[in-house]
Amino acid sequence: MTQAQTDSVNPTPDEQAARHAAIHAATLTLDTHVDIPWPNTPDPATPTARRVDYPKMQAGGLKSVVFIAYVPQGRLTAEGHAAAGARAEAMLRAIAATAGETPMRRRLCTTPDELEACAADGSLAILLGVENGYAMGEDLSRLALWRQLGAIYLTVTHDGHNALSDAARPRADLGDGPSLHGGLSALGRQAIAEMNRVGLIVDVSHVARSAMLQAAELSRTPVVATHACCRSLRDHPRNLDDEQLDALRDVGGLVQITAVPAFLVNPGPDGAFRASIADYADHVDYAVRRIGIDHVGLSSDFDGGGGVEGWQDASTTGALSAELLRRGYGARELDLLWSGNFRRVWRATLRAAG
Repeated sequence: MTQAQTDSVNPTPDEQAARHAAIHAATLTLDTHVDIPWPNTPDPATPTARRVDYPKMQAGGLKSVVFIAYVPQGRLTAEGHAAAGARAEAMLRAIAATAGETPMRRRLCTTPDELEACAADGSLAILLGVENGYAMGEDLSRLALWRQLGAIYLTVTHDGHNALSDAARPRADLGDGPSLHGGLSALGRQAIAEMNRVGLIVDVSHVARSAMLQAAELSRTPVVATHACCRSLRDHPRNLDDEQLDALRDVGGLVQITAVPAFLVNPGPDGAFRASIADYADHVDYAVRRIGIDHVGLSSDFDGGGGVEGWQDASTTGALSAELLRRGYGARELDLLWSGNFRRVWRATLRAAG
């Protein structure tokens, strides 16, 4: 073997880092779940104290983000539903309004084609989602409105049962028992059918295990857990067990592994959760081994509790790609994990709409 051949087999650390950086730069990176401060939201086109803003995205090679109109759970009353709906719609409009041309190009994307065009011309892509069907209340027409405003998915619940579904984590302070509906309510089943009709991806993060399995069976389109981890590695009610992971695979869906320390690792002796980028990648590896590379993706839940040692904000996104490449994933697999799988599900959702 010549010296050149030996060097190609055993690259120096600098050569390996350069290779990883080049693959990361060529990948359409998409973080499928990022929260925003509300109502006092700083201008994300300038550097902020947030984990994700547009300068940090540029610095970290993060090309696209689903920013979330998050609504906390409240009482199941007409007044509570009306306030939650108004908040979600105001947030969707506010996030969309951050599109612009300077100091960097950033565009609102409502289809996979638009996302891919943004990546091709170097623009940052803004995507929208709604977290917590509480904002729908009992008004199914809100789902079409959110899609018209640019939303691409709805997370059916947050913490606490709502009118659509039981949640993985009931809220005792709101009077929740272990279950309210036995999974999905009749309204929740109608909502999933309407989401299918208008082209909203069904996000089963936060929902009770029973409701998640029901939604996977009921939806005409693949369902996605946009921010969750593997219960076999960390026994947490927000995580998905093997049967749930298998159900996602069987319907063509996805689990997007998320960077919330409490979902990744057990608490230490002091009760604190200290998770690393290696802990995160362990969950990716487990899910890939269990259900296959085509059914796994990546998300952070930045500014909503996410952040691990080595991947603390959007500016260090390349470190996650490098960790996965070191573990043997190639450029094709990295593309699938970062956005290829999600784009497939998104296209299937839009094809089934109408």
